[in-house]
Amino acid sequence: MTELRSSASPLQSEFRPQAVQWVVMGARIMVKCASTLWCLVVLLVLIALPTLARTQVSSPSQSSEDDPYIISVSVNMVVLSATAEDHKHIPVSGLGKDDFQVYEDGVLQQIKQFSHEDIPVTAGLVIDNSGSMGPKRADVIAAALAFARSSNPKDQMFVVNFNEKVSFGLPATIPFTDQVAQLEAALSRIRTKGETALYDALAVALAHLRKGTRDKKVLIVISDGGDNASQHKLADIMALAGQPDATIYTIGIFDDQDADRNPGVLKRLAKDTGGEAFLPESLKDVAPICERIAHDIRNQYTIAYISTNKKRDGTYRVIQVKASAPGRGELLVRARTGYFAPLNPQPIASGERP
Repeated sequence: MTELRSSASPLQSEFRPQAVQWVVMGARIMVKCASTLWCLVVLLVLIALPTLARTQVSSPSQSSEDDPYIISVSVNMVVLSATAEDHKHIPVSGLGKDDFQVYEDGVLQQIKQFSHEDIPVTAGLVIDNSGSMGPKRADVIAAALAFARSSNPKDQMFVVNFNEKVSFGLPATIPFTDQVAQLEAALSRIRTKGETALYDALAVALAHLRKGTRDKKVLIVISDGGDNASQHKLADIMALAGQPDATIYTIGIFDDQDADRNPGVLKRLAKDTGGEAFLPESLKDVAPICERIAHDIRNQYTIAYISTNKKRDGTYRVIQVKASAPGRGELLVRARTGYFAPLNPQPIASGERP
């Protein structure tokens, strides 16, 4: 990811009024000057003053510290979020870069950047509001707010509500928020009714996720996994989710008699993107699960590498992350299982319009 910064300098506006004052001052002095030579000297000094002042004020772009939350520094860099666990599924902390190995299509990659810090994320809550979710709505909202309260205070969050239609919960003027009260209003903005357009909602959420400024990007999907109203197909969503910049956690809430339930979709979305799928037996378990997801996100290892495969051919690259720790042997690592490589645009043939 390449961070874009404005090249405009605030010094321009800072010195503009001073320059005007200096010109006025010079004019008054010239009126009083009897000697032409003295007037010329005064003018030269006044012209040089703004330049001398600038040399005493450091440029903000030079003195400002780098954003501590920016991890990726190259558009060619693959950034992974990894969770390491022992064989009892207990998270393992304290690992270093040398404890991990990353393979792409079976080829060992060199880890360029590594961290184990609680860094803010861009997170989207994708909430099913179809008719079948009516009796579960209060518990779903409570669970989503539990996630928000357990997250990093500097996270950027948004809400996508869906039934057969897809809509953003936040107002158009607020693309992201870190305020729990705004999220609560966003979650409560729509009534449960209609059919289910899960794939359309995921397409909208993944597109909006990329507008966030945090390197780590996460979706939390609460649904029964079924879809009976989308324009998009599952293959479309898996292709979008195959870009290496989003981790998807899913929570399946459904009844045994729910004909549209599809836990397989929820499991696949989570597994392929390095997230985790949860199928709670009781609605009371949903809030603790959301708190667990927030804890998982805040304790992940962030691993970045530049692929040794320089081809920009759009092919799928398989990723495998391994880790081991002294006294614990080989660990279980949950991370993205692959991604689609960038694709160079095809050259335009002679005579064709772009």
